Amino acid sequence: MDASVSFQARRPLVTVTPHGLYCEPGGFHIDPWRPVERALITHAHGDHARSGHQRYLGTRAGEALLRRRVGADSHIDTLEYGESLKLGDVTVSFHPAGHVLGSAQVRLEHQGEVWVVSGDYKRAADPTCAPFEVVRCHTFITEATFGLPIFRWDDAREVAEDMLRWWDANRAVGRSAVLFCYALGKAQRILAELARLTDRTAFIHGALHGLVEAYRGAGVKMLPTQLVSEVEKGTSFAGALVLAPPSAGGSTWMRRFGEAETGFASGWMRVRGNRRRRGFDRGFVLSDHADWPALLRTVADTGAERVLTTHGSAEPLARYLREQGVDASPLATPFEGEAED
Repeated sequence: MDASVSFQARRPLVTVTPHGLYCEPGGFHIDPWRPVERALITHAHGDHARSGHQRYLGTRAGEALLRRRVGADSHIDTLEYGESLKLGDVTVSFHPAGHVLGSAQVRLEHQGEVWVVSGDYKRAADPTCAPFEVVRCHTFITEATFGLPIFRWDDAREVAEDMLRWWDANRAVGRSAVLFCYALGKAQRILAELARLTDRTAFIHGALHGLVEAYRGAGVKMLPTQLVSEVEKGTSFAGALVLAPPSAGGSTWMRRFGEAETGFASGWMRVRGNRRRRGFDRGFVLSDHADWPALLRTVADTGAERVLTTHGSAEPLARYLREQGVDASPLATPFEGEAED
């Protein structure tokens, strides 16, 4: 942005209130955590999209997922990516965040000043959603879920190839391979990445089914799937790949698979010891959030003269940015980052 124009002395366009991030000139909240009159929603994960708001505004691409989250009868208005709307004295628009289907950054413009609220985002390619779009701004509110130098992601295609080799190895010895992953976003990305490598059917837990079908309805190509609950009791799952949410681990549901090897797909698998402590046989480092290099690149790409960090490692990221000469500080919110969703 134009460094000759500074908005530092103005009242912040977005502030933290007991209900959530609030834009007073526009009269709306962004991803509020308590019921409000008007809520702009970046994406449909539970820590960002909560029920009980009077009116919602989200992306057209994310509407089906948002309705699943907050209720089909909720008052939801939508915008296409890049489409502008005037709310109060603020012009708002949504721009792709590359996190999950329909995810968005929120751009706010008021009296020549531009803020961007990132929501959750990633810069890596993902066949299930629109790619991240750089939006220039004066102030950038960025997530920092994986805001530490240790977090650096491998190419997702290489991770998918590793998953397929793991599946094949278990097939060869007659074991099922149960892969735990978050129900919204991660499961669909895994199915889409594997669809580039094979056309086998994967079995899925009931918690994933509606979300997988929502992605199919949006035209996302994934492996064919079958609900575990639709398989006749007593049928062997030897050699099968089964996707399930982490909450299914250790439950009686797991008894259906007999001898099984378990895996977990998450950015947290980058930390040595996490897989062992959580009792998984394999860990696959795959995240729908920006890693450390991508966070730094995004801050630079926005041209922001001020950066506010939230989620996860907000303070370490802000401290590092300050050391690099960026005006940065953490912003306290209850967003969870990579949570079981």
